[in-house]
This record gives sequence, structure tokens and C-alpha cells, in this order.
Amino acid sequence: MSRRFRLLIAAIGIAALAWLLLATLERALSMAQRFMTLPLGIRWLIGMVLAIILLGSLTAGVYWLRPRKARPQAKAPNRSTIEERIEDLRGRDVDVESLLTELKELDRRQISGRIHIAVFGEISVGKSALIAALVPGIRTVSDARGGTTRDVALYDGESPDGQAWTVADVPGSAEAGGEARERMARDEALRAHAVVYVCAGDLTRSQATELHWLGYFGKPLVVAVNKADQWTTQERDAILLRIAQHADGMPDAIVATRAGGEERFTRKLPDGTVEDVRRQRKPDIDDLRQAIVRLVAQGADGLEAQRANAVLASLHERTTESEAAYRTAEAERIVTRYSRRAIVGAMAAVAPGTDLIVQGALAAGLARDLATLHGVTVGDIEIEALLREARMTVRTGTSVVLAVAGNALKAFPGLGTLGGGVLHAFAYALIFDSLGHALAATLAERGHLDGKEAGEKLRSLLADGSASRLRRLTDLTREVLRDR
Repeated sequence: MSRRFRLLIAAIGIAALAWLLLATLERALSMAQRFMTLPLGIRWLIGMVLAIILLGSLTAGVYWLRPRKARPQAKAPNRSTIEERIEDLRGRDVDVESLLTELKELDRRQISGRIHIAVFGEISVGKSALIAALVPGIRTVSDARGGTTRDVALYDGESPDGQAWTVADVPGSAEAGGEARERMARDEALRAHAVVYVCAGDLTRSQATELHWLGYFGKPLVVAVNKADQWTTQERDAILLRIAQHADGMPDAIVATRAGGEERFTRKLPDGTVEDVRRQRKPDIDDLRQAIVRLVAQGADGLEAQRANAVLASLHERTTESEAAYRTAEAERIVTRYSRRAIVGAMAAVAPGTDLIVQGALAAGLARDLATLHGVTVGDIEIEALLREARMTVRTGTSVVLAVAGNALKAFPGLGTLGGGVLHAFAYALIFDSLGHALAATLAERGHLDGKEAGEKLRSLLADGSASRLRRLTDLTREVLRDR
């Protein structure tokens, strides 16, 4: 195109724009003149309608153009912090081998330089067949009954753009009794650089939840809608649109696939007989391959930080669970130990309820040991406030304590004569067991010593006459008295 011709086109465009502006201005002036000739009431009515339309348009514009709130993303503590916590648990004789193995696997994959892709989804959606199409030449086990993949299987191959990749076939989720295998599948999904989430239709509620879980950990994600040949083009497009709406922006791409595999059907022959036919369906995964290539274009090194964050965030959650389980078990041991001491001291008490007066030091020691277990620093003032609250609770509930103790001794005989000493011993066991569990629950939930909250829980536990609890406290009382 010559320079003169380009100038001519530009001049024509400018002239057309100027004419359009003049025509618009002339039309606006004409309408304004006509507007001014209208009665005052009609002008006010039209003005209010235009103002409402303008305000609505501005509101809609602000709503659609507003910055979207960032989705919550898992943020892991640094690795050294997690390692210190794991070592602390190991020093307390907690089994942390699975956590250490996860760290070793994180390092091994980083050194390998291979791109890891996990094929994830519910059972019976064709994951194994899809992997067989993605990585030609491998043998995978699949079964129409579902739940065939019982372990994580890794298959090495090469992406269409020549990068070395490893595709993981993981157990399917939503299998009855398959919670352990589902946990295994989720762990492998977090170890991967990218995830292919496979479904066979519109998303169910559980599938949408899984997608949001993957999105929370920031996994590069493509949704593969498998078995797409069972729908018409219009049906497939409608399903893809609904999945995009339900996925709420989590996946980076949504594609339709056909994994291939074997199909069986019955064919009627011209002579009237029928025969069973088996044939291989040709896979159609071109869109999926292209989506994966876009997802992993940065290579293993470029995706490593994101993958490591997901693994460390998962380790943070698992370590927190192990810490909580340890504290729960240790709190139970502490409560039992102090309950035993309270039973021994009970034989010198005049009446139930004086334990927090006669054995105030014992109650204070229980509070301090539980606070130390939960990493909470408490002072004498807080301990004294707690004991005051506990004294009031026990004194007002003495009749309840005696009733529970009496019923326990009647329902679970074997402690000997129902005398004052035995009754007091069991009452003290009940009081200290209730106080200890109230304190442990409050410290775990609040992260600090809340006397009023502990008092409320203590009041509830003192009235708890469940058979299993009374049996446990009866056995404890019998054991302590027998040892004496």
C-alpha cells in the first residue's frame, strides 16, 4: 500500500469521524430544544428516568470493572520451619517417617528435572485409558467396574514439544471405603507440576470441591471432559460451558477428549443372526496435549517454586495434624496422672469439692503442665483466677458430682463398700478429669488460658454421666485404691 493511499484513507476516516460528531451534536441540540418545549412535569419525569438509567449504568460498570478479590492460596512456611517442627515431633517419639519421605521425594523430583503431571479424578472416568493415549507404548490396567488403580503408577514419556515428563496414574476418588487411596491420590497431585482433572460429564458437587481444593494449592490445572463422543456437538459445547461456570475460574483450560480404548457392541447380520463385536476406538486428545504443553511451557525449573509451595503447604497441614494428635494424647496422659494423684489425696478430704482448696497446688500444677504442652505461658494471677472460677463451679455443682459418683458406683460395682472414702475418691477423679479436659479443650481452641470458657466446659463435663466415661473413671479409681 502506497503512502498516498494510506494518507487518503486516513483523511477519509477523519472526515467521517468529524461528520459523525457534528451529526451527533446536531441531534443532541435538536432533542434538547424539543425537551425544553415539554411541560415542566414531563421534563422532571424524563430527567428522573434518565438519571436512574445513568446511575444504574455507572453502578453496573463499577461492579464489572472492580478489582476481583484474590482467591485464597495456600502459603507454606519456609522449609526450615517445617523441618524444625518435624524434628521436634521425632524427639517426642512421634512417627514422622511419612513426612520425612515427602521431603526426600520433593528433593528427588527437583533434581530429576522431569515435568510431573498427575491425572486425577473420580473412579470410572477413563483416567488410565487417557494416560495410555498420552504416553504411547505403556500398559495400564483399566476396568469398567471402577477402582482398578490401587496405587500410584508413574510412566515416563516425552511431551509433544520434546520435554521429558512423567505422567502419574492415581487411584480414583469417591470410591466407597477408599479414603486411604484417595489421600494417596491427593498427595501425588500436590507433588506434580501440573494436574489433568478428568471427568465424564458435568461436574458434581464433590468434583467441584476437588477442583477448588486443587485451586487452593495453586496447581496448574486442565479439565479433561472424557468420553466426549457420547454427545452431539451442541450437547458437548453446553457441558463445557456449564463446567466453566461451576469450576469458578479454577482450571487454566477445559477440553473435550476421547481416550479411545475398546468398545463392545452387538451387530445383527443379514441372515438374522447376531454377533458380538470388539474394536478399538481411536483416541482424540489433541486439544489436551496442546493444553498441557501451554501449562508446562516454563519447564520443570520454572514450575518448581509453585510445586514446592504446594508440597510444603500440605506438609504444614500434616505436621499440624501430627502436633495436634500428639498434644491430645499427651494431654490425656497428663489428666490421668493428676487424676490419680487427686484420688490419693481424696482420702484425706472432708467432703467433695474441697479438692480445689486442699489440693490447690495439684490443680495449679495440672493447669501449668497443660499450658506448657500447648506452648501457652501462664502466670500466677491467671492460675488463681482459673482456680476461683473452678471452685465456684465445683461448689455449686457438688450435688451433681455426688449424684454422678453415686450412680457410677451403683452401676459399676467392685470398688468395695460404698463408704465416704470411696465416694470421695471417685468424686475427685471426676472433678480432676473434668477440669483437665476442660482446660485442654480451651487451650487447644483459644490458644490462651480463658478461665470463663474453661469454667463453662468444666460445668458441662461434671454433669456428663455417659457410661463409657464412668467406666473409665471407675477402673482408674479401682486401680489406684488397689495399689494403695
